[in-house]
Amino acid sequence: MKLLKSLTELNGVPGQEGEVKKYMEKLGKSYQAEVSYDNIGSVILKKSGLSDGPRIAIAGHMDEVGFMVSRITKDGFIRFIPLGGWYSQVLLAHEVEITTKKGKVLGVIGSKPPHILSDEDRQKPVSIDSMFIDIGVKNKEEAVGLGITVGDMITPVTKFSMLGNGNYLMAKAWDNRIGCAVVLEVLNNLQNLKHPNNYYGIGTVQEEVGCRGAKTTANMINPDIAISVDVGIANDIPAGESDALNDCHGMEMGKGPQILLSDSGLIGHRALREFVISVAEELKIPYQITFLKRGGTDAGPMSLAHDGCPSMSLCIPSRYIHSHTSMIHKEDYLNTVKLVTALIERLDKKTVNAITYN
Repeated sequence: MKLLKSLTELNGVPGQEGEVKKYMEKLGKSYQAEVSYDNIGSVILKKSGLSDGPRIAIAGHMDEVGFMVSRITKDGFIRFIPLGGWYSQVLLAHEVEITTKKGKVLGVIGSKPPHILSDEDRQKPVSIDSMFIDIGVKNKEEAVGLGITVGDMITPVTKFSMLGNGNYLMAKAWDNRIGCAVVLEVLNNLQNLKHPNNYYGIGTVQEEVGCRGAKTTANMINPDIAISVDVGIANDIPAGESDALNDCHGMEMGKGPQILLSDSGLIGHRALREFVISVAEELKIPYQITFLKRGGTDAGPMSLAHDGCPSMSLCIPSRYIHSHTSMIHKEDYLNTVKLVTALIERLDKKTVNAITYN
């Protein structure tokens, strides 16, 4: 829980993932990993196996959806642009944090009280373009004095919490610090396992704006097998019941990691998927089969590195993603770590070749 709390409470929007990278490289070094980087901010944690052993890449993206300061008004209010996909209705009246060179500045996205809204305004959503952040100053000069500049990152303010029976974990940035956590936990597990593979645990950058770090790191590593660990959609909520029953993209928390058939960027490699399912069933690890109608993961560009790489997405069901607060189930996380560790333990050159040339 300490790892998950630390990762989710760090700030890192696309292009400004430095806090997360420093945390991952520090922990990676403590797990005896070789640390390297691409040239746009991604971090690669390698645990060497045999010199001619397969290269297995497990990627989690470090960025979270957030915002960037676009303008400071003369009255000291902050205008902003989104980084990643946001639904405007989840934003109003939420606390945010602006990371400046001088430190963190707290603010709130302004919201008009219902008393002054016309009937027409009540019926339509507020556009992000018209929103502003109130940081509690009287003019632009005071805002600048706090260190705020155009380009500063803005992130939600949400503390890590264990809810209800203790299995339900609420935080910001599960998308995709949970993938980063899996990368790190598996790396730690591999310290005590014998296997021939060269493990590359990757923290990629700028996934939310085009899977950019996945492209650069995959071309550096040229993996033989690549798996993106990300969040998936959990629709086990009252508003999502019809989707969960009638469309396989609606899935449940607590029922195991999701094996993605396809998304907008990748049709998952069939033989690799079958291998993953066989290991899950051998170890009695629960899993779910699903797909995404819209959106993709780092597995898409990783599959196209050099002459291609068998790739797939393994997702942890999450409620309320791409908002200030999201939720996962602890058992889904633990089962994902168990499954990925077992995959690496069982892969070897013969198995990788059988998957690749199936």
